[in-house]
Amino acid sequence: MPQLDAWLAENGHPQAEVVNMGVSGDTTAGGRARLDWALGDGADAVIIALGGNDMLRGIAPESSRANLEAMLEDLVQRGLPVLLAGMQAPLNYGPDYKADFDAMYPELAARHGALLHPFFLEGLVGERELFQEDGLHPNAEGVARMVEAIGPRVIELIGRTGP
Repeated sequence: MPQLDAWLAENGHPQAEVVNMGVSGDTTAGGRARLDWALGDGADAVIIALGGNDMLRGIAPESSRANLEAMLEDLVQRGLPVLLAGMQAPLNYGPDYKADFDAMYPELAARHGALLHPFFLEGLVGERELFQEDGLHPNAEGVARMVEAIGPRVIELIGRTGP
């Protein structure tokens, strides 16, 4: 998360420390299982950016939704503000899957009072030069664009942490 740390410092939040507790290839089930461990040293706020790997594996949106909902409920009970970074399914998963998958992020954010960044890969899809050779993971320039897009929401999240 060095790019996000640098962006936050450049935009008036040098005290903010972003700790990446993500695991490459992780699903919402994995994130849910690791939530207590991830928060073990304490946190002032949480960014949840999970679900893309669920989609790639064809996991039913109901399962992903249940895992995200459980995490949001837990975090709300702990009094932690949350930024939910959404994903969008491509059309080749079919219209029903896409509709169910895409809808879960805004619905869950609204239900639990979380901030929403609707699409984590906003501005990158279709721009092959912004991805690594696997075509799935952004390269450094792609990450820079992601940080530019989500940065203002992260500042809003910081504002919810109190004095």
